[in-house]
Amino acid sequence: MENEKPVKTSWYELDAQSVLEKLDTKPGFGLSREQVFSRQGVEGKNVLQPHKKIGLLQKILRQLKDVSVIVLLIAVALSFLLAFTQNEGLVESFVILSVVVLNVFLAITQEGKAEKALESLEKLNSPICVVVREGVKQNIDTAELVPGDIVLLETGNIVPADARLLESTGFFSDESALTGESEPAEKDATIVLSGSMPLGDQHNMVFTGCVVTAGRGTAVVTATGMNTQMGQIARFLRGSKSVKTPLQLRLDQLGKTICGIALVSAFFLMAVGLWSGTEFGDILLVTISLAVAAVPETLALIVTLSMINGVQKMVKKSALIRKLPAVETLGNTSVICSDKTGTLTQNRMTVKQLWICGSEAFTDDIVFSEDQDYFLKRLAMVGNAAFEIDEQGNKVYMGNATEIGILRLLNEKGYSVDKAIHEHPRVMEIPFSSDRKKMTVVLKDSDSGYIVLTKGALDRLHISAESAGDLEAAQRVHDEFAGKALRVIALAGKHIDVMPIDDLTDLEQNLQLFGLVGLIDPPRPEAAAAIAKAKAAGVCTVMITGDHVATAGAIARDLGILGEGKNVMTGARLAELSDAELNDTVRNVSVYARVSPEDKLRIVKAWQANGEVVAMTGDGVNDAPALRVADIGIAMGKTGTDVAKSASDMVLVDDNFATIVEAVGEGRGVYANIKKTIAFLLVCNLSEVIIMLFAQLAGWGILLTPVMLLLINLLGDGIPGMNLAREEFDPDVMTDKPIKRNESFFNGDFLRMIIQQTIFCSIVVLIGYSIGAFYTMPGTTAPSVAIGQTMAFLICGWTSIIHVFNVRSSKSIFKTPIMNNKPLLGGAVAMIVTFAILVIAPFNHVFGLFTIGSIHWLVVIGLSIVPTILREISRLVDDLPFVVKHRQPVQNFIAKIFKRILKIRDKLLSALKK
Repeated sequence: MENEKPVKTSWYELDAQSVLEKLDTKPGFGLSREQVFSRQGVEGKNVLQPHKKIGLLQKILRQLKDVSVIVLLIAVALSFLLAFTQNEGLVESFVILSVVVLNVFLAITQEGKAEKALESLEKLNSPICVVVREGVKQNIDTAELVPGDIVLLETGNIVPADARLLESTGFFSDESALTGESEPAEKDATIVLSGSMPLGDQHNMVFTGCVVTAGRGTAVVTATGMNTQMGQIARFLRGSKSVKTPLQLRLDQLGKTICGIALVSAFFLMAVGLWSGTEFGDILLVTISLAVAAVPETLALIVTLSMINGVQKMVKKSALIRKLPAVETLGNTSVICSDKTGTLTQNRMTVKQLWICGSEAFTDDIVFSEDQDYFLKRLAMVGNAAFEIDEQGNKVYMGNATEIGILRLLNEKGYSVDKAIHEHPRVMEIPFSSDRKKMTVVLKDSDSGYIVLTKGALDRLHISAESAGDLEAAQRVHDEFAGKALRVIALAGKHIDVMPIDDLTDLEQNLQLFGLVGLIDPPRPEAAAAIAKAKAAGVCTVMITGDHVATAGAIARDLGILGEGKNVMTGARLAELSDAELNDTVRNVSVYARVSPEDKLRIVKAWQANGEVVAMTGDGVNDAPALRVADIGIAMGKTGTDVAKSASDMVLVDDNFATIVEAVGEGRGVYANIKKTIAFLLVCNLSEVIIMLFAQLAGWGILLTPVMLLLINLLGDGIPGMNLAREEFDPDVMTDKPIKRNESFFNGDFLRMIIQQTIFCSIVVLIGYSIGAFYTMPGTTAPSVAIGQTMAFLICGWTSIIHVFNVRSSKSIFKTPIMNNKPLLGGAVAMIVTFAILVIAPFNHVFGLFTIGSIHWLVVIGLSIVPTILREISRLVDDLPFVVKHRQPVQNFIAKIFKRILKIRDKLLSALKK
């Protein structure tokens, strides 16, 4: 024992004496000094091992490896190269660099969830505990505990280590942070369990960080430090690596695509230029300009602004976002794994039905008769729940959740239990225990003698022969209540003249049955509608709870979670399944009951293995690993522990499931705006690439100078794009199915629109340039390259600005209210005017532009609106029956071609790396 670590043992399966023998310790003596020293050498201190923190420089370097950041850094380098070789301004360079710095800063500030969670775990340990060593009671630091130490526990203590109880008296432990169960767990040192047991059912064990809420006990430490249940959770948090969100993966894919386009175009352009005899320095300038034109510098910033806008909206809906990419990931969520208590239910036991002997069952919402009032008063008097008035004048209830539910109903009916207690003072009490499953109080009768009242499980009450007829009816009602997943409590009693002196068991014999009451933690009123809304949006809701199977199943049916073909699975059954078996069956299970922390983690991973984007709710320490691994970890704001909040991506201020569904809607809106931004910027940048390539192949030279490209990217793309981030999303967004984890941005319609508009915008710019450079217009100066470049600059800038209105909606621009986004409209008008001012003297000379005639202006205006007109015509054609019929095959064909292009791109990038 002293020279090696003990083999992992299920301590709850051993009786107290066997545990003591296995740990080589004695209850009255404890461990010797030599044993403690030896075991500390093997087990170490009773602390969670500190996590090795990553330095700031390492965090920065890790962020700089991101594909989108690498693309921006390349753009920065090219911009600086242009600035110093061609005397261009440094504005573009510093703008792109500031975007990189902003994105890295935001990413780093969002990191460290695991570190914060571990720090919160460490705070859960009590600093001092009472142990018996060498026969002497001692106060020691909890860090000094070792397996085999004898620990003394009493009400208010925080359990310092995992331990097996040796003695217990009225012992209750609040394990909600570890098991998820809201009521304190009763502990019994004398019981011996067998088989696989979840933590919530290990009634002879106590666990690190849990609070003793009642009673006292003696326990022998079985595990310390990282070997405790809390330590295993810490290890999970440390071992679960952060994974990229679906959006980050798609943006990486987009970055690679843009890099591929830029590299292929640049090499092609350089080859053509050198083959045609162009000077290397000149062709290098054009190549660098082309590469800069291909990179949408403001994309990362606009994506960030879209997510920040989503964060601000979610705050107003009681959802606090801790990690920025979580905003968009919410929109992709396809599975929500939710706790039951407090999230789907109200977390308050409530009386729903009552029954009095000789009558029919009745509900809590009727006007009570005198007999019904009297029954409820007597029921409330057999309990210890109480309330006090807070500063706001609200009643704050204290005590057992079931007793609080009864007392609350009594108060709602306008009665006070204090008056009844004053009339009938309590003389004595036989407390409730899990063995007896009942409690008894003796009250002084106002006339003479005493009133005995007993409440508990119907089958544990000793009913007199006179009430035998009522017992049969009571059993029928009991089964009816239980079938509705109600917690059923029976009330019985009798009148006695004198109190027994020695044998109190007679008090609970020959009782008259009074009636039954059924309670339940009811579903939130809005939960069923929210689940139905999620289902319509293609989002599956899964209930994961520490509660019993019957209760969980009944609540799940009421809420619409447990539908046809769906099953309930216990934690014990789940433990029997391999990961592969769970992956195969996870879609068939909607409710998990009596689960452990490992179970929650496995459930999340199983859904992810099926390609789903998973949101996981939780409030306890036990939820932290699953919150960390889930795509979206959602902690409870009211009942959540610091550990859960630190490990989460989002915190629900109101602990309400409906808020999650609202947040999913906001996330989808954010994703839609990001997708619109990508469509907008790609059309603008790809059209610039095509324009530059065509000009070189046609022998026209440089159609747009580097400074013109920079102005278009900043003013024509950047400003409207930033305002696009504020776009209101379509209310019908929650009728669509979730975006699959591996689905690309470039689906059929989206890709077709980008290709279509890129071609339209490129053609009108080339036409504009050719008119200005090669054709003499009436009443204008002779054609020249300068006029052609100026017209191309204006058309390229204006088509970019106007194009922002095409991507706002799939509907016609005439059917999309333009005043829904006033900043977008104002910014677009301002940029159109700015482009016009840049062409007027004296500004035009600064940027290499030329004054053009009125006819040229008319041509520019006409050509600038052509892509939008063609887009509207395309929308009309798309609605034709023939087109609708053949649209899907065409989209599939386009998607296949694009996949082949991506494969070619990957091969080229791989070859370049080698």
